[in-house]
Amino acid sequence: MKKIEIDTEQMKEESRSLLKEFKEFISRGNVMDLAVGVIIGSAFSNIVTSFTSILTDLIGTILGGIDFKGLKYSVGDLTVQYGTFLQAVFDFLITAICIFIMIKIVNKILRKEEKKKEEIKEEPKKPDDVLLLEEIRDLLKENDKKMKKAK
Repeated sequence: MKKIEIDTEQMKEESRSLLKEFKEFISRGNVMDLAVGVIIGSAFSNIVTSFTSILTDLIGTILGGIDFKGLKYSVGDLTVQYGTFLQAVFDFLITAICIFIMIKIVNKILRKEEKKKEEIKEEPKKPDDVLLLEEIRDLLKENDKKMKKAK
């Protein structure tokens, strides 16, 4: 029987290297952003699901007490539950509309912030008398150039 030798120092070094690599990976900004996005997305999903349920019940009541999930079509022994499909489509549309509205709101807020930053970066407006003097200076320079060309 052959004896297997294990290099414990090499294993420790590989473990440290792996741990260091994992720490670098997990501390990157993108990973943290993704984690926050997943958590917020999960919470948002619960809100949208609840909202969709309310809308579905409301529409079903308006249409005469229809339960979308219970809609089915039977042919012999085969039962096709198309209501579940309709509910999934409805859920998708509501989710898409909610995300669209949220993105519109966020973009509007970001545009306002960007516009404020641009306004701050712009030079302060010069007084009218300074603008007038600069215009006179520019006209005199232009006139001076014309006179030199005429000679």
